Amino acid sequence: MAHHKSAQKRARQSLKRQARNRSVLRRTRTVVKSLREAIASGDPAKAGEQLRQAERELRKAASKGILPKRRADRSVSRLSKAVGKLTPA
Repeated sequence: MAHHKSAQKRARQSLKRQARNRSVLRRTRTVVKSLREAIASGDPAKAGEQLRQAERELRKAASKGILPKRRADRSVSRLSKAVGKLTPA
């Protein structure tokens, strides 16, 4: 454990940030998982709604620095492509 006052404060801040980042990441993963389930069920309307939520969560996590921006972009792209295959063209 830290001995200096400033180091103790940094340790407390680190724990708070870690908890916040973990909650955002878990929420993002849950939304993406529900989108993948909607894609697997084959329902384009439900998948479209889930895609909007998933994209919002991924972009928000990327803007907060929890996910790398390119990883969020790549995930959104792949999920959008999968949802696009559901709609009859």
